[in-house]
Amino acid sequence: MDVHRCRFVPYPPSAINALAFSHSSSLTTSSKGPPTLRLAIGRANGDLEIWNPIRGAWHQESIIRGGKDRSIEGLAWTQDPEEEDKNGFKVPGKLRLFSIGYSSSVTEWELATGRPLRHASANYGELWCMAAQPRLPSTEKDDTKTVNGIELGTMRYQSIAVGCADGSIVILSTADGDLQFQRTLTRPPKRQARVLSIAWQNRNTVVTGHADSTIRIYDTRNGQQIRQMSLGAGPQGGPKEILVWSVKCMVDGTIVSGDSTGTVSFWDAKNYSRLQRITSHKADILELAVSADGETVFSGGMDRRTSLYRRTAGSRPGEKRRWAEIAHQRFHSHDVKAMAVFETKRISILASGGLDTTPVIVPIREFGKEHHRTLSSLPQQPPVRSVPSSRLLVSWWDREVSIWRISGSAKKQGAESVLEGLPQPPEKKLVAKVLLQGEESITSADVLQDSSMLAVSTLSETKIFRLKERLDGTITLRKLDLPEEMTKIGAKHLHASPDGKWLLLITSNNKIQLLRIIRTAEPERVPHLLPRPINLRRLAWKSSQFNYIHGSLGAYDRSICQVEFSSDSRILVVGDLSGHLDTFVLEGHEDLTQDPPVTASRTNSRSSSSSSSSSSNSDAEAHPTLVYAQHWRRNPTAHLIPKLPSAPLVMSFRPSLKPLYSSSTTLTNGATQLHPTRHTPYPHSHDLPHGESRLFILTAEHQIYEFDILAGHISDWSRRNPTSTLPSDFRAIRDRAMGSVWDVTPTRQRIWLYGSAWLWMFDLAQDLPKPFDTDDDEGDSHEGFKSIKDSTKRKRRKGMTQMLAHGADDGDVSSKKRRKETDTGAGGKIRAHELGTGIGRSVRRTVGPDGKDAKIISLDHDSGTDASDIEEDEAQAEGSSSSALVHLRRGEPEVGVEDVRNPPPYWGTYKYRPILGIVPIGSRSGTDGGEEEEGNRGVEVALVERPMFEVDLPGRYHGDQEWQERKDRGDLVR
Repeated sequence: MDVHRCRFVPYPPSAINALAFSHSSSLTTSSKGPPTLRLAIGRANGDLEIWNPIRGAWHQESIIRGGKDRSIEGLAWTQDPEEEDKNGFKVPGKLRLFSIGYSSSVTEWELATGRPLRHASANYGELWCMAAQPRLPSTEKDDTKTVNGIELGTMRYQSIAVGCADGSIVILSTADGDLQFQRTLTRPPKRQARVLSIAWQNRNTVVTGHADSTIRIYDTRNGQQIRQMSLGAGPQGGPKEILVWSVKCMVDGTIVSGDSTGTVSFWDAKNYSRLQRITSHKADILELAVSADGETVFSGGMDRRTSLYRRTAGSRPGEKRRWAEIAHQRFHSHDVKAMAVFETKRISILASGGLDTTPVIVPIREFGKEHHRTLSSLPQQPPVRSVPSSRLLVSWWDREVSIWRISGSAKKQGAESVLEGLPQPPEKKLVAKVLLQGEESITSADVLQDSSMLAVSTLSETKIFRLKERLDGTITLRKLDLPEEMTKIGAKHLHASPDGKWLLLITSNNKIQLLRIIRTAEPERVPHLLPRPINLRRLAWKSSQFNYIHGSLGAYDRSICQVEFSSDSRILVVGDLSGHLDTFVLEGHEDLTQDPPVTASRTNSRSSSSSSSSSSNSDAEAHPTLVYAQHWRRNPTAHLIPKLPSAPLVMSFRPSLKPLYSSSTTLTNGATQLHPTRHTPYPHSHDLPHGESRLFILTAEHQIYEFDILAGHISDWSRRNPTSTLPSDFRAIRDRAMGSVWDVTPTRQRIWLYGSAWLWMFDLAQDLPKPFDTDDDEGDSHEGFKSIKDSTKRKRRKGMTQMLAHGADDGDVSSKKRRKETDTGAGGKIRAHELGTGIGRSVRRTVGPDGKDAKIISLDHDSGTDASDIEEDEAQAEGSSSSALVHLRRGEPEVGVEDVRNPPPYWGTYKYRPILGIVPIGSRSGTDGGEEEEGNRGVEVALVERPMFEVDLPGRYHGDQEWQERKDRGDLVR
């Protein structure tokens, strides 16, 4: 594969302003959190990201795009109380997400559609902070009971407290699925200091931090101020007032505050006196986070530090425990503005973000024993497309679309081989650029493969442009006039078929609509679209049912996340977040002699309605909407395709090397030999597609499947190569896949997968190495891979010894399951020999100024073996259990046969990062012969990188020591 490394594509990531987990921490929960657990990330450009931890995989499920002059400054989740249906079964309450940003309104979001559900605004100032009321535990009390004039049923809903710029505090009610003003706690007669931070001490008490060196306590039941605590005057030579940027409350009611002097203060829960203060930052503390047990506090600030505080035992008997800064580390390269914590018995993580745009996951209980994890700031679905025949690269961000032309061949104009060669900058030219009017950001875009048409969509409208090349190589864009009802069809996903005849739109409410593109042989004539879209109905899969305690995300898991056409454009597959696949086929053969359906079919409209009755479905199948003797219908074998274990990240049909299927009965004028009659004036064929129908799928947990869509089962390659045969290096990748590129010849079937920091190739023309195969005869097979044949027996013996030591017999499988997933949701375990001294393992204790009696004190009290060894044992056991099945499916003997194997049919690299997207560019060069020659380097691609050092970020804080180091090196600081 030849690679053009492109860093000229504009895509500036935006700062993280807010973070919020959908559930509160629960130390009584034994799992890694409820299935509905999500992390919401709010950015400065108004984008709202939803992340799924999914057992440590951290999958970015969706992005709700912002718009012009929009920003997310605060986030809060609530959960409605559970209810009972007509059969007496409990129905989980709905999880609801709210946000604020640069306005006086609180917005509730509908995650399934990506649109605002409702707004709440009143006569109060600009909102600066918000917090959700703690949830009331489930009780068996009568819902009609009233307390202080408020029904208990209403009290079970969570209220939202917001702090305003004029000093007022407003309480909003979420009862009955609504968002309404409830009361104002304080309404100052004149403008007072703005409320910078807010938190709930309990369900009836609110703590606020202000811009006038004060912290105030309010009772929400009567709106009275309980106490006001002062932090005193500001530092000498600095501002007179101290800004209380963050306040948090622990489980025992203790209040923690962080201010502009870099000081963390601890306040008593009853008399509200200051217990202790620690100055640990060189600049403002912008955010705090507390653990579920109240024993750990994190702080982040402008100096890029993330500091850890824990209670320490007194040095004398009877002395009270005091707080101490245990460690600090710079996980971020800029200001730390937001933090969020989630903990159970098996997961304990801190999520943080700031101006450097990258979310970071830090372990809490295993701080120092596990690595932190940096998530990608780039979108999961690449905002780039290409036209290989014209060497065009299309990219978009916010409200802007850019079209580039990468000139020259792969051999001469700046391409490098992925395996050899030195990179050279490719010749590029910006040939077109368009800025959409309006305030909404672009959700999706695509370009036809003949570079004749560009389609761009937001959530509220779709615009289509005709592309025409000038003599100087630039491209002019002309907006096509569409019917008003078509322009109002917005889309969150937009995809053009390979043959350029169909444009697929996935609307905000997850409806599937197809637009037929009509073009003539005359190049000067403007292409147009049929006036009415074709609606396709998905199978009525039931949403996943969870425990009522976990809450419900509604229809969010049915949100469509992936779409794909086959190479002949006659098969369409859509996948949703729950893992369901819906497949459709284009039946019949095109007959251009028939009249197009200029009037919409009533039958098709009925089939696209919200009714899910079987009669409407059968009616739609019996009377389809014909478009030139063809119509889309549900795949007859759709019900045979199983549900995926997690959401699909990559879906791609194998390219076909054979010519597209064409009927032998087609006449020279394009018509088919079907004779019209009185009852069938417009006859059409019922032939199904006969082309390549194998679909490659990579899920959010990096499980690989390949389905034969027309046959309704997995392919032969997928049967012979289950997930257990995937290379260990690939399974160890933590960053999720973003896309794929095919490189298909008669001798190879390569698919190149990529994530934000890796590139990986699988050759589907070969089988993967069998489990526990050794590379003794091939020492240079692949870097990072080593033989495990010699260690298998030792590992099994070691695992058996550990099982017996814990009281488990030889056949105990449950003990293995209980030891799985020993990490806490952040990075992997730090190996024992890498820990050394420090909070994670041991500390060096000294007595006296000279430190002669220094001692190394171990802090690891856990018995047993290293978790990494346990995980390796379990991987060995899982691989050995599936080894027999692999050998059986491949028709090979399980043991006792040695063969001379080819090099492994996979290859991976971490050379390129961070990757925004990879798209094919240019046509294949060379021959289709067997050996790879100089002129046959494979597919030519444009690899778009967006390194953070090229992102224009605001100036950051530098301490005295850093300034001196930069001065000594002669660096200039902006």
